[in-house]
Amino acid sequence: MKNLLIISILSILVISCTAKAQSVPQETQGQSGEQAAMQSAQPTAEITFTFTRQSGSASNQYAVWIEDVQGQYIKTLYATQWTARGGYSRRPTSIPLWVERSNLANKSSAQVDAVSGATPRTGTVTYTWDGTDSNGVVVPIEEYILILEATLRWENQVYVRAPLYLGYAAPAKMIVEYISGDRDTRAERAMISDIRVYVLR
Repeated sequence: MKNLLIISILSILVISCTAKAQSVPQETQGQSGEQAAMQSAQPTAEITFTFTRQSGSASNQYAVWIEDVQGQYIKTLYATQWTARGGYSRRPTSIPLWVERSNLANKSSAQVDAVSGATPRTGTVTYTWDGTDSNGVVVPIEEYILILEATLRWENQVYVRAPLYLGYAAPAKMIVEYISGDRDTRAERAMISDIRVYVLR
């Protein structure tokens, strides 16, 4: 009778321990639940502007990317396909800063295709950053710079730089700079207009 009682108590203890073990949530890829929640709640940012296609050649090229405050490249959000697929070698004035910062010459075809696309039609365009780098790794919640570079015509460029303070949802302030060569045509500045940059969360 005493042996039967001991066996019953042991059985209850085993069942209780098994239930507790099953109730403990599993970690996500070696991370704690808190770390996984932090990653899923990473802030994002977006840029919206009006793109007006220009007639003729040597125009309609642009790129949008993210850097850190030290100027280190983080990720490309979009680049026009013609330049990204080798057009920069035939026309070095086509979004040259992005070509340099992204290390485009050493990118694979798959990497280029992942961030480039056909030149859009005239209208409003929006590009969103998901808070990750070019390898898909979530970046720390710090300050970053969103950059838009556009080739208006030949060597005429516009650069838009917007500091992003991740974790503070608000419109971002912008610095807009035009670089003009010998063929400056101010009318072509309408190619990129109504620019707005936001930190979403």
